[in-house]
Amino acid sequence: MSNSIEQRKSQHIKITLNEKVTGESISTGLESFVFMHNALPEIDFDEISIESSFLGFECKTPFLISSMTGGTAFAETINRNLAIAAEESGWMLALGSTRALLDSDGHSTSFLMRKYAPSVPILANLGAVQFNYGYGVEECRKIIELTEADMLVLHLNSIQEVIQENGDTNFKGILKKIEQVCSVLEVPVGVKEVGWGIDGQTAKKLIDAGVSFVDVAGAGGTSWSQVEKFRANDPIKRVAAEAFSEWGIPTAESIKLVRGESADIPLIASGGMQTGLEGAKTIVLGADLVGFGRSILKEATQSAEDVLEVMKIREMELRMSMFGVGASNIQELKNTSRLKEI
Repeated sequence: MSNSIEQRKSQHIKITLNEKVTGESISTGLESFVFMHNALPEIDFDEISIESSFLGFECKTPFLISSMTGGTAFAETINRNLAIAAEESGWMLALGSTRALLDSDGHSTSFLMRKYAPSVPILANLGAVQFNYGYGVEECRKIIELTEADMLVLHLNSIQEVIQENGDTNFKGILKKIEQVCSVLEVPVGVKEVGWGIDGQTAKKLIDAGVSFVDVAGAGGTSWSQVEKFRANDPIKRVAAEAFSEWGIPTAESIKLVRGESADIPLIASGGMQTGLEGAKTIVLGADLVGFGRSILKEATQSAEDVLEVMKIREMELRMSMFGVGASNIQELKNTSRLKEI
């Protein structure tokens, strides 16, 4: 078990870095929205605040390092660089799937990032389908205890599990088990997709079940059916995966669908995020946090300093967007009427 998990995680990193793992035509949908420029913003650029809050946590920025990896020696280097950069920049930090933390004997330290990021909120991460494969409340508690995380996010990855060798594909009754965990776990529990988006009807079920937040993780970025295609030994699954390269709900649409069901649920926008300008658009559409993943992965393999440079660029892009519409803080950005659909 441990060797197979470590091998899979290593392959995921290499494939994501080196192969084309996005669709040809599907996008985040954010290119369909443009800001109407405000030539007279009447604010001082140097006074713009990008401070934010999420579930009671005060944050220096509305940005999140999305869940990516863990469970290998290489992943430990990546996560350490991300954690160091998160601590310095004030970005929230989400860990990769922590199943390997309990199932594998090796590289558990790749998930133990609190010593590098003592002050920023950390999100632990587990596949919700694992509730049908022996995991439950106590395993979730153990994950929170080991990682010292402030929240738990449960990921939904049905299409990926079908293509993945020996994938876990029994999603029956998962909603009730999510509800049980939400009702008893001592930290906030949220749910995220992994790149195919969440629709309004599904979001409503999750909200009614008691989730504390939703991360849409929409289409337009990494496609995990494409990632698994490169790992697949089964020729049938490998060819079938290609048909799903354009599958999913674009990130912009997913945000609108979830917000259509709830004006209040804390909402994370991730899935193909590349710039702070795109992040600004998602905030106006209804997001509270913006998650960046693969777009900072290469830098995370190199150094914390390289990650920090990208973070500073994303923050500058956000501030420039706010200056361009005359928003001096995140709340004013949320309330702007200057985002237009074209």
